[in-house]
Amino acid sequence: MKPLTIFLGRLFGLYTLIISVWMLANKRAAMTTIAAMLGDRPLMLIIAIIALVGGLAMVLGHNIWSGGALTILVTLLGWVVLIRGLLLLFLSSRETNGVLEAMQLERFFYGYLAIPLVLGAGLTYLAFSARKR
Repeated sequence: MKPLTIFLGRLFGLYTLIISVWMLANKRAAMTTIAAMLGDRPLMLIIAIIALVGGLAMVLGHNIWSGGALTILVTLLGWVVLIRGLLLLFLSSRETNGVLEAMQLERFFYGYLAIPLVLGAGLTYLAFSARKR
């Protein structure tokens, strides 16, 4: 397995796992922070630019669709980060809030967080148990 794949798997696995656990432990703070961020368009622009740069870096540096679960998950995550950056860049605060309202984020908060929690745990496990070439 490529060292870059292992590094990105460890980085994003641990990041996703840590943020998910924090959000699970602090639902009220997480919901308050999300609402405040979405209402601050300049902050959302900065977040969108950072996500766009990170997503582009991952897609350009690791666009590998074969080679095992870790490799594919890292590539898929790069595309998700890129698409999220584009959406945050082009959607208005009102549209972004509309998406969250349609998702009923507060009502299904724990269900939605199960996805990144499992993804983070899986990426972390796969990346730390992978062998470098």
